[in-house]
Amino acid sequence: MPAVLPPPMRGWLGPTAAVAAVVVVVLGVLYADAGRPGSVDARILAAVEGVGPRARHVALATDFLGEPVGAAALVAAVVTGCLLLRRPRAAVLVVVGVGLAVVTTRLLKHLVGRTIHGDENLSYPSGHTAFLTALALVVTLLATGRSGLGRTAGASLVLLVALVAGVAMGWAQVVLGAHYPTDAVGGWFTALAVIPATAWAVDRVADSVRRKAR
Repeated sequence: MPAVLPPPMRGWLGPTAAVAAVVVVVLGVLYADAGRPGSVDARILAAVEGVGPRARHVALATDFLGEPVGAAALVAAVVTGCLLLRRPRAAVLVVVGVGLAVVTTRLLKHLVGRTIHGDENLSYPSGHTAFLTALALVVTLLATGRSGLGRTAGASLVLLVALVAGVAMGWAQVVLGAHYPTDAVGGWFTALAVIPATAWAVDRVADSVRRKAR
């Protein structure tokens, strides 16, 4: 079974995940127990304020991808694709890795305690942004492994697709008033920290099982 984490990627994904985890922690400390936007948030919020109805429709459609029904449909489609391509490790990573990314954001929300629109609405980091970014990372890792791209090209593609997915969902969350911009940034980095670590773990477990089976 091909590795879910392509060998050329292992050298840079580990440090990248570590840096991403540090960013998540730093932002969490900066905005712990806050109930208002920071200075960076305020500037971005001012820039997107008053978007038209078409933009809001696009934001709602994007937001749906992170809601239970939309997310379940996306995950089911990607898992099915992985199985059809005979990539069971990738299918496991979709379920476990993306699930861990979302669970991590929920745990961090309670630890950080940042709120929006009232004390009961925990906001940091954005689970929607983490979900779509994590799914994009898994799909791109699979595509990179199949295409045989080198380290630089593969890394660039993985980060670019993850960035596009994160920006799209983060923008939707900000436009809809569900999150502060820095919540979306935290969600993006959460996915970037969780997926490489989970991919490494999936490969290690699968390799161990295969060796024992032999």
